[in-house]
Order: sequence, then structure tokens, then C-alpha cells
Amino acid sequence: MRILITEFMDQPAVAALAARFEVRYDPALVDHVADLQAALPGCDALIVRNRTQVDARLLQAGEALRVVGRLGVGLDNIDLAACKVRGIEVIPATGANAQAVAEYVLGAAMLLLRGTASATAQVAAGQWPRGALSNGREIGGKTLGLVGFGNIGRVTARLARAIGMKVIGFDAHVPPGDAVWREEAVVPHGFAEVAAAADVLSLHVPLTAATRNLIDAPRLATLKSEAILINTSRGGVIDEAALADALREGRLGGAALDVFASEPLPPGSPLAGCPNLLLTPHIAGVTRESNTRVSAMIAAEVAAALDRAAEGNNP
Repeated sequence: MRILITEFMDQPAVAALAARFEVRYDPALVDHVADLQAALPGCDALIVRNRTQVDARLLQAGEALRVVGRLGVGLDNIDLAACKVRGIEVIPATGANAQAVAEYVLGAAMLLLRGTASATAQVAAGQWPRGALSNGREIGGKTLGLVGFGNIGRVTARLARAIGMKVIGFDAHVPPGDAVWREEAVVPHGFAEVAAAADVLSLHVPLTAATRNLIDAPRLATLKSEAILINTSRGGVIDEAALADALREGRLGGAALDVFASEPLPPGSPLAGCPNLLLTPHIAGVTRESNTRVSAMIAAEVAAALDRAAEGNNP
């Protein structure tokens, strides 16, 4: 059986697959769509991250595909409906990068609450902005609002409680009576209540028709004026222009964005130059440790799926 891997994967995981299957590992293919399509015929499995667009056209080229492995958890780059019609199993790395994302959320929140992001350049230049930076805030005792309470939200809640935060949450798919809220010591509320009460509001939702521009200008107006907004989920969940306006006008304490409606962030973005804003290039879930976990999980689960497919063809 043949496997095509189009984006970065930890080398031991690639080697484990190559010991059992015919593997083509070419992370450059994601930037050469025609070459990717040409490489796909005859492949039984495709392994991608978030940049490879597994759309109808690509699936058409992969007439033999049985499995798509996703090195991550977001699935908006994969046409799930088309995969279902074709009987293609889609396997995300559920939970494998949760620790990395949770640490990013709390680290970014701490940095923004203290307001020290610009201190290094100032101090190195001989300035001493001690007075200006003496009004920073502690994270202990603050309220963390989680929008989305899947694996990542739950790990984030545990870390937040360990440093003294109160945690509240909302998830459209987890009823308030679900035992998981009690197990994680998180108080469930409606979306509007979570947004309005949070000192730090962290988003953990997929990009769907229901979540696109979930945080828009009217919603931003309901947040606390010193609240910190963090998005590690998907670009498009936040109205970036509205967020830029809120930051420039001092109606929000700060924001950290790891994902954007268009990636890379295009020149001329309204976010450029905003105060109290931390921007990173979709790396919240990417660390050495998470890469190892994600890659190992997907290698094992894709191999198992191919084994099941082989057994089905050989009764």
C-alpha cells in the first residue's frame, strides 16, 4: 500500500510507516498543487497538516484513497462530505497537541496582562519604562472564559485552575448538565455570559457557518474593556477589522492571534501596528513534543486503518 505525506511529519513516524508501506514524504508538495495531484493516483493514504486543501479536485485525483490522516485537529481544509461519500476515513490527531495549545493560551494571557511585550527593545535602548510597566495585572484570580470545551479547552481549564484562575465555559455541543463540566470544575454558561464575564476569553471552536465572525463588532462591545482575547482555533472566527478598531480605540485590553482569515497574513491587514496585540504564525499547537505526539498518533492510526482496509479486501 502507498502513502503520500505532503507536509512536515516527525522523522521517526515517517520511518515507522516506511517500514511497512511504500511512502513518499515530500513536504514541498503542499506548495505545488499540480505536482501533488500528479503524485496522488494509486495512493491508499494521504497525510496532511492544515495547508493542504483536500478538496473535491484533489480527492478526484486520489481514486484509490482510503484514509486521510490530519497532523492536527482542525478539519476545515478537508472536504468531509466528499470523503464520506467516497468512504474515505478521516483521522485527526485528537488531543495530541492540546498541551501545547493550552500552554500558548496561558503564556500569551500572562504576557498581555503584564503589558511587557515591548520592554526588551526599550530596555536594550537604554530606556527604563518601569513606571509605565508597573500597572501590569496578575493572572491569578482572573476569570478565564472558554468558548469550546473539547480536548484543548479542557486541558486549558486544568492549567488555568492550577494557577488560580476561575474558569467558565460554553460549548454548543456540550449541554450544561454534562458531567464533564463538573469533572473539570468549570462552570457552564451561555455564550453571551461567558464573553461578558471573562477577563481572558479563549476560543476553541472549528470554523463553520455558525462560528464565522463569531466575535464581531457587536460582540466585542460586550467584552470587558480590559479583557484579553485569544484565538488559537481558526481564522475567520474573529472579525479582524472589528478587532483592530477595538484595540486602537482602547476598548479591549489586548489580543493574541495565532490564526487568521488568510494565511499568511496579507500586507495591509488592519491588524498591522495595533497596540497590545500578539501575532504568531499558526504555531500554538506546534512544539517539538507535540510534533512527536501528533506524528506518532497519526502514523499508528493510519497504519491501523490501512490494515483494516486490507483485511476487508481479503476475507
